[in-house]
Amino acid sequence: MPDSKHFYITTTLPYINSEPHIGFAAEIIKADVIARYKRQRGSRVFFNTGTDEHGLKIYQKAQELGMDIQAYCDEYSAKFRPLKEKLNLTYDKFIRTTDEGHAAAAQAFWKRCAAAGDIYKKSYKIKYCVGCELEKTDSDLENGRCPLDLNRELEIIEEENYFFRFSKYREPLLKLYETNPSFVLPTSRLKEIKTFVTGGLQDFSISRLKEKMPHGLAVPGDATQVMYVWFDALVNYISTLGWPDEKGDFKKYWPGLQVCGKDNLRPQAAMWQAMLLSAGLPNSLQVLVFGFLTVNGQKISKSLGNSIDPFELVGKYGADAVRYYLLAEIPPFEDGDYSEEKFKERYNADLANGLGNLAARVSNLLEKNEIKTDLKINPQDADIKETVRDFEASMSSYRFNEALQIIWTKLKDCNEIISRQAPWKMTDKKEIAAALKPLAAVILTSAYLLEPFIPAAAIKIQEQFLAPQVKKGEILFPRV
Repeated sequence: MPDSKHFYITTTLPYINSEPHIGFAAEIIKADVIARYKRQRGSRVFFNTGTDEHGLKIYQKAQELGMDIQAYCDEYSAKFRPLKEKLNLTYDKFIRTTDEGHAAAAQAFWKRCAAAGDIYKKSYKIKYCVGCELEKTDSDLENGRCPLDLNRELEIIEEENYFFRFSKYREPLLKLYETNPSFVLPTSRLKEIKTFVTGGLQDFSISRLKEKMPHGLAVPGDATQVMYVWFDALVNYISTLGWPDEKGDFKKYWPGLQVCGKDNLRPQAAMWQAMLLSAGLPNSLQVLVFGFLTVNGQKISKSLGNSIDPFELVGKYGADAVRYYLLAEIPPFEDGDYSEEKFKERYNADLANGLGNLAARVSNLLEKNEIKTDLKINPQDADIKETVRDFEASMSSYRFNEALQIIWTKLKDCNEIISRQAPWKMTDKKEIAAALKPLAAVILTSAYLLEPFIPAAAIKIQEQFLAPQVKKGEILFPRV
């Protein structure tokens, strides 16, 4: 088990059957905020992301494009790497499920589950959604199709494969949830997964015939089969830490925090946890389940052509503005919506007229009147102590939008104070300093709190207000 100074967080690995879109950007930005927040408070953080490169969906996409499968994986995986710079992310590892180290770990994990008596072979027939790479029962369907991929016909798979004894882990999983009431957040998702598990678990297939789906990791001891994508991909959460070597990073950092979308609830909170129990490994620390992001009230869909390119958005407004909107406007655990109109409104009101305007007014007056401040970041200062307390309470439950609202309420108060006091009309330097210094202290500490959210602007403000002589800097957020 890791000590209290080590913290591990991982996103899900996006499939590389399409370009990066704003939905995954929202997920990885939330993970980045958590990683930055933990580092800021002294933890040694390991932050993992990467790409999921096996499965029928990817194999079919490569065939559709007439590309060699590995060449396709290399090209499309590379499309996700620039997100690090564009979104100002701080992940430590970018793992690919086609990496040799991951393949070896997945095969070692298979052997551990097999040794536990939890893998067996049988013939079966199922309805299968290639879009989410999951088996579907009739109760899962909407008009005969997967509700998460209504434009795609279900595949009928009928063959002999290996199965994992998921049914064996009903009681251990329920015990896990009962003894860890915050294991899944929000509580509505914990209730959902408990209901699912309580209803009984069906063993699930963990392999495919290689002749039908050749792009996959080899099943140990059976050259005719490859691993099912979910069994393979989930192992990345520990293979990235060097497992099956149970020393080093694995010992330091596992178990960790996993973030995912609500469509990943069952694989993350039930399937993977049962697999870990089978392999004799500790369960995850916690699973955060985020809501979906829509665009102008509609689900993001290729057929609708409404996907938002995060690279274009950053190019237009900057990384901090994109991060801020996706954190402040979108509730973390409920569905949220993106529209350019709402983006501009939030940008101008909160960033340009709010934080940016306040920092500019105060720094300009400090410079103009040659007032030295010698400020230090002080979360316990009387003027902001209550704000810090409420902010940290929201962050402890990962409610990023509430945490930001708490800071912006304080910034709004500061803007109202400076407008009311009108220090630009004052003539006595001591009186001006007495009006401005408390505001400058609040701005500085607020920038410290905001660093995980809008890092570039927050660091600029800190550097600006930590100087003995504060000077008016560049415009942080020009109005749009």
